[in-house]
Amino acid sequence: MAVATRSAPKTVRVRPVPAVSRSIAILRLLGETQQGLGVKAIADQLALVPSTCLHILRVLVSEDLVQIDPASKRYTLAAGMISLARSVLEGGSFAARVQPALDRLAAGHGVTAMGVEVTQHQSVVVLALSKSSQPFRLHTDVGSQFSSLVSATGRLIAAQMEASAAQLKKVYAAIPWDAAPGFATWRNEVELARREGWALDRDHFVRGLTVVALPVFNARRQLTHTVVAVGMSSLLDAPALQRLVQDMRAELEALGERP
Repeated sequence: MAVATRSAPKTVRVRPVPAVSRSIAILRLLGETQQGLGVKAIADQLALVPSTCLHILRVLVSEDLVQIDPASKRYTLAAGMISLARSVLEGGSFAARVQPALDRLAAGHGVTAMGVEVTQHQSVVVLALSKSSQPFRLHTDVGSQFSSLVSATGRLIAAQMEASAAQLKKVYAAIPWDAAPGFATWRNEVELARREGWALDRDHFVRGLTVVALPVFNARRQLTHTVVAVGMSSLLDAPALQRLVQDMRAELEALGERP
């Protein structure tokens, strides 16, 4: 289903480059396994010709993106991937700029605070993270990827869509929930996010957890990132929630990122 977003850029035609696509697929597959995989296993899982797979792996090894265990003949990701990831997370990136703010939010409010990128591929990726000192587990780390419409960030994304009620209902039906709100409730929360400039998910994404998200826009007013805070619902009553949102807004304004 095509759903337009405000200020959507013109679509750029991407011509297939099989060698690049296969290389990326191999890297992603190896990133999902801890034990490593042999050539045949990789080729089988990705429907590649084994000889083609081997040639690509040899190039990736030569670039230090992949390494091979001489004994087992299994391939795993190599240290070169760390250098690539570091170049994204350091320097003038959003992750580097937002990290001190996340640390302050986590320490000051007992939440897990995250800097999240909204990708063009219907997903969101955690770029920066500061974990809560409170006794709850959130299975999230830097690099974690989620469906773009889940939780509070999903409400912010939906708020940017130019969609009919019927289209929104299809969007809502595809969202994974721990405890789904009714469609009318979710739609009202999307409208509230549009008006107030922040979004809330209370006990729906994960039971017992409250998620707050504030948007970050680029110069063309396109939603590119969000700052997210996750805490125990039992500790985030209305006054605590208000203080958290105020501090999140203040941190974004201090960064020059007006929500």
